[in-house]
Amino acid sequence: MTDQATLDLAPPGGGGDDVPSLALYAQRAYLEYALSVVKGRALPDVCDGQKPVQRRILYAMERMGLGWSGPGGNTPAKPVKSARVVGDVLGKFHPHGDTAAYDALVRMAQDFSQRYPLIDGQGNFGSRDGDGAAAMRYTEARLAKITRLLLDEIDEGTVDFVPNYDGAYQEPRQLPARLPFALLNGASGIAVGMACEIPSHNLREVADACVALVKTPKLADDELFALLPGPDYPGGGQIISPAADIHDAYRSGRGSLKVRARWQIEDLARGQWQMVVTELPPGTSAQKVLEEIEELTNPKVKAGKKALTQDQAQLKGTILAVLDEVRDESSKDAPVRIVFEPKSRTIGQDELANTLLAHTSLESSAPINLTMVGLDGRPVQKSLRQMLTEWIEFRQATITRRSQHRLQKVLDRIHILEGRQLVLLNIDEVIAIIRGSDEPKAALITRFNLSDRQADDILDIRLRQLARLEAIKIEQELSELRKEQGTLEDILGSPAALRRLMVKEIEADAKQFADERRTLIQAEKKAVAEVKVVDEPVTVVVSEKGWVRARTGHGHDAAGFAFKAGDGLYGTFECRTVDTLLVFGANGRVYSVPVANLPGARGDGLPITSFIELEGGPQALHYFAGPEAATLLLAGSGGYGFLAQVAHMLSRQKGGKSFVSIGEGEVLCRPSL
Repeated sequence: MTDQATLDLAPPGGGGDDVPSLALYAQRAYLEYALSVVKGRALPDVCDGQKPVQRRILYAMERMGLGWSGPGGNTPAKPVKSARVVGDVLGKFHPHGDTAAYDALVRMAQDFSQRYPLIDGQGNFGSRDGDGAAAMRYTEARLAKITRLLLDEIDEGTVDFVPNYDGAYQEPRQLPARLPFALLNGASGIAVGMACEIPSHNLREVADACVALVKTPKLADDELFALLPGPDYPGGGQIISPAADIHDAYRSGRGSLKVRARWQIEDLARGQWQMVVTELPPGTSAQKVLEEIEELTNPKVKAGKKALTQDQAQLKGTILAVLDEVRDESSKDAPVRIVFEPKSRTIGQDELANTLLAHTSLESSAPINLTMVGLDGRPVQKSLRQMLTEWIEFRQATITRRSQHRLQKVLDRIHILEGRQLVLLNIDEVIAIIRGSDEPKAALITRFNLSDRQADDILDIRLRQLARLEAIKIEQELSELRKEQGTLEDILGSPAALRRLMVKEIEADAKQFADERRTLIQAEKKAVAEVKVVDEPVTVVVSEKGWVRARTGHGHDAAGFAFKAGDGLYGTFECRTVDTLLVFGANGRVYSVPVANLPGARGDGLPITSFIELEGGPQALHYFAGPEAATLLLAGSGGYGFLAQVAHMLSRQKGGKSFVSIGEGEVLCRPSL
């Protein structure tokens, strides 16, 4: 019998007690995988605000020469095919699918996805209605000018570089961001066990907040929030949440804001008017709003039902009562233009607006979840202050490293120029040594006490150029370099000087790239659409077992109503559709049901428990339907009672309200007018 092959999980030498159990090994492996997804794909870095794929795309494009050059960095590069960019990114830095890389590139080029697009896209890069971008072989891309704030200092020793996936190239661990892009463009991502939803903000406001924190690290929250009052979404809109809600979200790093569309009323001929929506909340498109209107005005019968539910029919009637037509007139010149025409010119403007806001995505919630990879490399949910503080710390480090890098170059250049200056005083002797010596380098070092680098520099200059060296130019350049040396040493030796430089650079960048706020922040109440009920006579029919219905008109013969087997008539109430049906429970609670919500007289109606939640399961004892002004006599079987107005018994809660105190052993008598 041959031996069967077995799988040996133990390491060579037996392993002993160090070998983890399968459960522990799986736990560790999954944790490592989760962290790799979090840090390697899903979450942005607090330093530059970029996810790895975004950072790699930007760096690859910069190395391809697709950035801005010329005096002041004001000359754009010629765009190239997106497929070429994606190929370079995949081949050198991002060994994943081309779809993932192209999707990230497309998003960075969409002005409705990012507040400050990082890529200037040429061609079809999709629309806010969800239309996809054209294939990468058709579109072209180059870096947007604002990427200078991310890439200009990449070669100045500001950040660490790490090997790429195969060790053939180096890529930056972070980009030397001159402003906190994690707040400027925000981010959205889902990882293993955590997610982020960082809204975009206005560049000028973010810069002002950074400057204030650099100058006053212990700045009060109220002062910080005054400088940075809230998100600034790419599509504009209006934040209607109270300032306290925004501040709570910024303090905790998590929250939800109510964002509303913005519109204007356009007057037409003969007193007509129309409501035109020009800005939408984040995540909402014109197509989505039109689909919602279609679903409301032409609802489908739910599965298992033969007809529309009462809520569907009522909502349909509510919309059609105020809305005549809706159309999408969005175009290249007007990215968002949704036109709503009222049913008639007598419809109130606020009535139409509130109805649409209450039942469509024109008013929706925008989540906030400030989770990102921090300075320590750990994914953590941070407050707004923590985000800004960590970025300031990162920026101080990059300025320090940039200054050290530049200082070294300045010192090297000074060293070279000092050698040339020394040689220039003895130019004829130097030329003679070079021409006549077999070892001119050693001879120069010995004769003029030069260093190896100075001697190499002299020998690298042609004799004709060496004779033309001008002492004035060398002295002038040395003077400028020594002045720069002093400035750099002051920055490196003085935290106050470093902070002054940081503030100066932030203010200069803000002046160049800042724009106006798009999203209005103005607290308002959530829109609630009031359902209009036609005031007409109706008869409410209640059975002994609590089945209710309503029949149009008065004067019906009670003998004409049919009931389920074993059930009978409790009573009929002649009232109006604007009145309320009161339900009195055995425990003294009173429940309210609008008469307009009751089903029609066809069939047996619906049980009263479809409209209310009877506490503890007691049976409903009595009923009454009538106007709010009516006064009822409420009495117990013990002989005590009181008068109460219907208006005082009304409640919006399904659980009703406690209204009558019933003595032990007593029951509530039937209410009477």
